[in-house]
Amino acid sequence: MRSHAQAVVIGGGVIGCSILYHLTKLGWTDSVLLERDELTSGSTWHAAANIHGLHDSTNISRLQHYTMTLYKDLEAETGQSCGVFQAGSLYLAQTEAREHQLRLQAAKAKLYGMNFYEVSVDEAERLHPLVDFTGIRCIMFEPDGGNVDPSGVTAAYAAGARQRGAEIHRFTPVMATEQQPDGTWIVRTPKGVIHTPWVINAAGLWGREVAALARLKLPLQPTEHQYFVTETIAEIAAMDRRLPSVADRDGEYYLRQEGKGLLIGAYERDVRLWAEEGTPLDFAHELFADDLDRIEDNMMRAIDRVPLVGSAGIKRVINGPMIWSPDSNVLMGPVPELTGYFCCNGIIPGFSQSGGMGLMAAQWIVEGEMQYDMFPWDMARFGDWADAKFTKARVKNQYAHRFAIHFPGEERDAGRPVRTRPVCEAQKAMGAKFGLNYGWEHPAYFDADQPDTPGFTRQGWWQSVGREARALRDAGGIIDISNFAKYRVAGPGAEDWLNAVFANRMPRKVGRSCLTPLIGKRGGIAGDFTVTRLAEDEFWVIGSGMAERYHLRYFREVPLPDGTTFTSMTVAMCGFNVAGPRAREMLQRMTNTSLATEDFPFMASCWIDIAGVRVLALRVSFTGDLGWELHCATEDQGRLYQALLDEGRDLGIGPVGSRALMSLRIEKGYGSWSREYSPEYWPQEVGLARLCKLDKDFLNKAALLEVIEKPPRETLVILALDDEAVTASDADASGGEPIFRDGQGIGRVTSGGYGYSVGRSLALGYVKAGTAKPGDRVQVMVLGKPHGAVILADPPFDPEGKRLRA
Repeated sequence: MRSHAQAVVIGGGVIGCSILYHLTKLGWTDSVLLERDELTSGSTWHAAANIHGLHDSTNISRLQHYTMTLYKDLEAETGQSCGVFQAGSLYLAQTEAREHQLRLQAAKAKLYGMNFYEVSVDEAERLHPLVDFTGIRCIMFEPDGGNVDPSGVTAAYAAGARQRGAEIHRFTPVMATEQQPDGTWIVRTPKGVIHTPWVINAAGLWGREVAALARLKLPLQPTEHQYFVTETIAEIAAMDRRLPSVADRDGEYYLRQEGKGLLIGAYERDVRLWAEEGTPLDFAHELFADDLDRIEDNMMRAIDRVPLVGSAGIKRVINGPMIWSPDSNVLMGPVPELTGYFCCNGIIPGFSQSGGMGLMAAQWIVEGEMQYDMFPWDMARFGDWADAKFTKARVKNQYAHRFAIHFPGEERDAGRPVRTRPVCEAQKAMGAKFGLNYGWEHPAYFDADQPDTPGFTRQGWWQSVGREARALRDAGGIIDISNFAKYRVAGPGAEDWLNAVFANRMPRKVGRSCLTPLIGKRGGIAGDFTVTRLAEDEFWVIGSGMAERYHLRYFREVPLPDGTTFTSMTVAMCGFNVAGPRAREMLQRMTNTSLATEDFPFMASCWIDIAGVRVLALRVSFTGDLGWELHCATEDQGRLYQALLDEGRDLGIGPVGSRALMSLRIEKGYGSWSREYSPEYWPQEVGLARLCKLDKDFLNKAALLEVIEKPPRETLVILALDDEAVTASDADASGGEPIFRDGQGIGRVTSGGYGYSVGRSLALGYVKAGTAKPGDRVQVMVLGKPHGAVILADPPFDPEGKRLRA
């Protein structure tokens, strides 16, 4: 066994072997994989191993498509069969909402050149004559769908890695992972010690135990999962072709051919957690006792859809463990608080995602960043607040609703609340319905009589949000912005450090703020921040709340100068944005500090007293309207909030939630991190190039110089959808909808919603350079159907910024 390696992968399941394979493809051939038992031990060997390409997330769809097309190439490269069966997959919609979901996925497939399209009932019956399609509203067909052999795929990845020089050691448990003073790692095994700069935890069911060796806690929880295989069915045995699989997600089961019978699996509501205190170290290829009674309801729905199942005998039952994260997506990426420790844990659709996941992990480790923005997979989306209680509650919910539609903006109650601010109960008493942001409860809207129902179409709360948005534009609103990430940087090297981190030049004048991008490893936008100079040696930094742990990776790359401190203030400080045309009038009643424009101009800041509460006031507002952000100590939040509500009442100024804020910022054309801003986009594509000062050094400047002079590949635009189309569908764009022009896909929506104060359905999105310009007509595929739209030359609200600077 090698004593030194470029990377050590822990775990010999399909994901660990895929990561090892893709590392060697990127040139890291001196890598090692360690497996405590045999390859495929744990969850891999008993997986149903279905493969499908389409997902609600565009980038996950891209990676699943990559995975599906990789398997045959892998067979040709290695000579190892992956057992690929691609008879296709039929996707059934029993409900209107499922039909919307499938039609939207079909539109995305057309945009990205993927094979997924609608078929008639007659064609579906020809493809799968055993299925009763009664009651089905819509049927989509994916010709490349199917399944693979779990052991074959894992062996093929392993063979490909070995052929390029990697080592794989079976029956070699990892006993310790010890970080050295220089940031590298010692990995101890019974067969020897390996020194490496990268430890990769792909330990599957033992991901928690391996993480604990590095003093990490991962929010993971295993469950039981069952499927069964029938005896031979004569009608299948008589066929000269393989039947396509059936995705009847409204029926909450999956079904495909296995041998001459059928394999049927279910995600039942009666969830069984397993190994809550830790996965047994002696577990390998074991299964649990059959418990088919728990999936009886799902089985009956499968029998209704394929009647022959009812008379078929059961050949075998598989009841084995799977390990889940709180949102059923993988926990992937470098641990932000450590150097050289990479996680890839909690994978559910492993055989649909193994290739893409391995490629992304290898790119991140070798090249420093993935080619796609994969924040939905980034382990940094969870923090210490995702404790065992939260994780178990969310995993139960995710398992029981595995096939339920995840609607745009949907909020699920399981495991909540986790983190609350002092005013949470008062907001609840005012009728607030809450969303979840990095564990924090924050108001989405205020209406005690309107439940927060999810859907693709406009819900009852749409009117409630509209009242808040119009009220702010007419008079004003008070928005809780406490969930923004807030940092204090202080000391003699504070300015130099911030200039070394961010692309813009830091404010030189005390009391001034600037907007600045954070540049990623490939020259894209890794973040956008507001930085305020409070004193000669003190700065206040505000960024995306859900990305606080994500951005820590970037901050750690630039060493702090001696005597300089960087402190997260997100827990210690709260904030409100008071915005709207009467915001100054209201706040001036509450302070002796002059808020007149000549005394307190746009982008100015200082400490002031509001109703006796000390606050840091920044004249900036994400609404695009006249406004101030007011940040106070957490213990003062309740007193400040009540004072603001009391003072605003006679002016028509009241509480406003995050959904109204979304509408308001789209009216102004403001981008948002993880939607319009991400490492995939260059500064010149998002309108931030002017904020990148190339006459100074900053983090990843070399990468920016590689791309900054290139013409934009695509351009961020704002669109207005036709009233008639929106009224007919009763739906606005929400994000992810393809944009077409003259039948050709030219882009996609990143954010969408109704602009209540301008009376138009709006969307922000990207279009390929040269394909469309302001004034051009396009089609936006809302609910998967074309909605006419026009590209606007300017934001419809206050395009000249007169109200913002008033």
